[in-house]
Order: sequence, then C-alpha cells, then structure tokens
Amino acid sequence: MSTEQKNQSVIVLNEAERVRYGGQAVVEGVMMRSPRFFAVACRRPSGSIVVQCEEVDKSLLGKLKFLNKPFLRGTLGILDAMILGSRALNFASKVQLEDASTIKSAAPLPATTPSPSAPVAKPTETNRAGSKINEIAVGGTILISLLFGLFVFRLIPTVLGEKLANVGIIGSAPTNLMKNALDGAIRACFFFAYILAISRMAGIRAVFQYHGAEHKAINTLEAGVPLTRENALEASRIHPRCGTSFIVVVMVVDFLLCLFLPRPELFRRVLLHIAMLPPVAGIAYEAIKVAGKYRHNRMMMAAFAPGMWTQHLTTRVPNAAQVDVALAALFAVLEAEGHTVPAHTKPQEMEEVIFS
Repeated sequence: MSTEQKNQSVIVLNEAERVRYGGQAVVEGVMMRSPRFFAVACRRPSGSIVVQCEEVDKSLLGKLKFLNKPFLRGTLGILDAMILGSRALNFASKVQLEDASTIKSAAPLPATTPSPSAPVAKPTETNRAGSKINEIAVGGTILISLLFGLFVFRLIPTVLGEKLANVGIIGSAPTNLMKNALDGAIRACFFFAYILAISRMAGIRAVFQYHGAEHKAINTLEAGVPLTRENALEASRIHPRCGTSFIVVVMVVDFLLCLFLPRPELFRRVLLHIAMLPPVAGIAYEAIKVAGKYRHNRMMMAAFAPGMWTQHLTTRVPNAAQVDVALAALFAVLEAEGHTVPAHTKPQEMEEVIFS
C-alpha cells in the first residue's frame, strides 16, 4: 500500500464522536453502531460477506430526552443496546439459515455516502406486517432475557444465600450486612461460572472470536491509524467500553449498594433488588463512559482492571477472515455517517450492502 493510500485510509474522529462507535458480536458476524446508523456484517456459509446497514430508529433516550441526563440515562441506554443487539442477531441468524438469493437489496448502499434524506419507497402492507412481527419477536427476546437474568442472577443467589446463612456458613449470628455480602458473592460466582460454562461451547467460541475482532476494529479506528486488516490484527482485543467491563462494574456497584439494604421476606427482597437496578445501571453507565474517555490514564485503567481482565474470558483472538467481517461492518457505518472509505481497504469478499 502506498503512502497516499495509507493516508486515505485514516479516519479521524474527535473525542465526542469516538465514544459513539461500538458494537457486538453476532452469529458469524459483527454489529457496529455509529451515532445515526448501525450495520451488521456476516459471513455466509459460501464465504462471502453480506452487510446490512440501517438508520437507528429513534431511541428510547431520543424519545425521552428529559431522562438523557447523567445517572438517569443508564437503564434506557441499556435497553436501546439490547433492542439493537436483538435486531442484529435476528439478521445474522437469517443469513445463516436462508439461501444467498433470498437476501436481496431493494436499495443498495452506493460507494459514496448515502443520503439519509433520499426518497424512500413507500412500505407495503406486507413490509409493515413483517416489521411488526419482527418488533414483537425482538420484544419477546428481550423480555425472556430479562426474566432469565433475574431468575439466575438474582432469585437463585438470594435463595441460596439465605439457606447458607441459616446453616451458619457465615457464623451463628450473621448481621444483615454479612448476609447481603454473601448474596453478592454468590451472584458474582454465578456470573463467572456462567461465562466459563458457555465459553466451552464450540459455537460460542466463534462468537467470542468475533467479539475480539469487533474490539480490534474499534481500537484501530480510535488509534487513528489506517483501517487495514494488518493494523486491526495487531490491535488489542480488549476495550474499556466493552459490555463485559460494564457487567463487572454493574456487579461491583450492585454489591456495594445492596450491602446496606434491609432483608424483608424473600418476595419483597427480590422486588427491592429489582428496584435497585435503575440506579445501579445509571452509576455503571456513567462509570464506563468515563473509562472510555480516560482510557490512557493509568490510574483510571487500574480501577477498571477487573472488567478488562474478564474480557480475556469473553473474547478470543480472531483470525484474519473474522477481522475482515468486523471491518466491513465498521466501514458501512462510517460511510453512512459521511466518511470516505477507500475501496482498496474493503474486504474482497464483500458481496453486497443492504441499506434500508
């Protein structure tokens, strides 16, 4: 690559823009999000890469602007991320299940920046019905995920902690503080056991590799170096704004706040813990934003080290083909935001880009 080509491959973002790019791994692919768009890139069973790029629908934070304030926006921000993640997973699953000929673009993304204000074809009744069904499916997925999380990481540890306290594992006369600490320790053990268990599954290992590829692509973008496969492969697979780090911060904040809660009967105690989730999410959300902003500060990174270490469990070193997929998703949102991505940096296997 010539010096001129390398310079063209550098996309410079200011600090405010930089923290608004991120993503997640999906089945055989990566979802990337920018301020106004999100794209899902997946590798087909045939080996080609298909990318779907969409405008981010008006988010919950956008609809409820009065809640878009520090320590209030955390819960809505998490729900927004879950909604986008579910939509990305839905598309990725379809790519693996459907024949390549069934995924066609009604309006392919041109090589230059698409115009968000361009005329859009009027949706048909069939499209509206399909969209409604998809929204219901996404809502159902999120609800099931929340219920599963509450059952496994809240209800079971609370019941188990009560039983262990009653048999004297923390002394014959434990205080509420000691019992609450035991509950929190059990929740943390459940989380790490869950991560270790799923990491042994063959399909999850590939997802963890794509998770690493997503981090490498974002780290390359933030480093201000050319967005090439070679640079991305050399980048770190660890990132301070990772969802894994966020979960660890949530656990720490939850542990500290719940230490001082009263201990009514089981049902009321679970409800009390659920009521604590919004303030916990709010504090953790702001903490992760600060970590991303001051990622080069040694003291800041030392404080968030446990979350960074945990990423060694939820990411794996990706191969070049997986990095190409992550870069394809990142290129799609960058172009949609108005940045020019030279054609020579794009993976050759990119088959098409669907813009809807």
